[in-house]
Amino acid sequence: MGQRASGLLIRRIIGGVLIGLVALIVVAILVWRGDILRSGLDPEVPFQTYEPPPAPDYAARSAWALLEEPATGEAAVFFVHSTTYDGGDHWNAPIDEPVAEAWLRRSVLPNHAALFARSGAVSVPRYRQASLYTRLTIREDAREARAFAYQDILAAFEVWLTRNPDGPIIIAGVEQGGELAARLLRERVGSDAALRARLVAAYLMDAVVPADEYGPDAALPACRDRAETGCVIAWVQVREMDEEALRRLHRRAMGWTGQGTLELLQARPYLCVNPVLGAPTDRHAEQREHLGGANATDLEWGARPAFLNRQVSAQCQGGVLRYSRPDSDAFRQTGSWADRRKAASYNLFYADLEADVERRLRAWDQSAAGRSARQSNNASST
Repeated sequence: MGQRASGLLIRRIIGGVLIGLVALIVVAILVWRGDILRSGLDPEVPFQTYEPPPAPDYAARSAWALLEEPATGEAAVFFVHSTTYDGGDHWNAPIDEPVAEAWLRRSVLPNHAALFARSGAVSVPRYRQASLYTRLTIREDAREARAFAYQDILAAFEVWLTRNPDGPIIIAGVEQGGELAARLLRERVGSDAALRARLVAAYLMDAVVPADEYGPDAALPACRDRAETGCVIAWVQVREMDEEALRRLHRRAMGWTGQGTLELLQARPYLCVNPVLGAPTDRHAEQREHLGGANATDLEWGARPAFLNRQVSAQCQGGVLRYSRPDSDAFRQTGSWADRRKAASYNLFYADLEADVERRLRAWDQSAAGRSARQSNNASST
């Protein structure tokens, strides 16, 4: 009887220990899940010895996700897409990576590029984008991979310019694409008076850029009102009350140096042009002023989404656009752990931005640059 009771006690102790170990493992996974998943995206090879995929040939149609997609507007739009490749095998993705391409087609193009279609023909280069992993760490390898992607954007832009030698232009990018477009503006457009005159506006959406580079005396200043052209609209967004996301943003925020490398911005403020108001103001944009967001995921190119207006309020606070929780469940980030860390699979400010682009294009048409361009076009056609 004593032996039977002793055996039962031992089994209970072992069972309790096993249950405790399982509980400990579950808790550890919950606590360190992000670190575990992030480490799985690490290519685990130094960038200095990494062999990147072959460079795209932008003379070939296959190097473009969209190439001058027909539109009703007169502008030519150069759009740099956001991160669509998670990582694991590469620091920089091949341009034909199938999962990344599917995310680009399904989410990024309809939600972020399509809003420009009413103002001009949209071109979107495929490029050897830095992986999502590079945006989750401040390692030097990751910074080099992000800088490496710029050479493709510059090469694509030069080819695009030869196809669009005159007329109004719009440059836009979201997340990683906004970061790369910011360098393009700084190094290529800002130093070229002819290109600056053609620029309707640049849109750096959900992208960190230092405010001190876009002052009123800069070659390309921040847009101060909706009638201004040749200027930059940029912001990075964090939902109100999400202080952990704000801390992550501040820890990882980087900007370009004059040598084409990325460095932590630390205390440098970010540029925040409120997309609801079209100006770099700390005025609180009320919900009633919000023209509308859209969840256009899975829509085909050319299909205009339904807008949900008065969904959010928005205010620039400390260089960050803080927005209220949307009323509609359509604006909830879904998908895998990695998907939820990419640019949103919806666009909270779709209608606001679409209206902003159209208004600035009309202002450009009425400007001296627009009149000169029309005269040049008329002269060349006679």
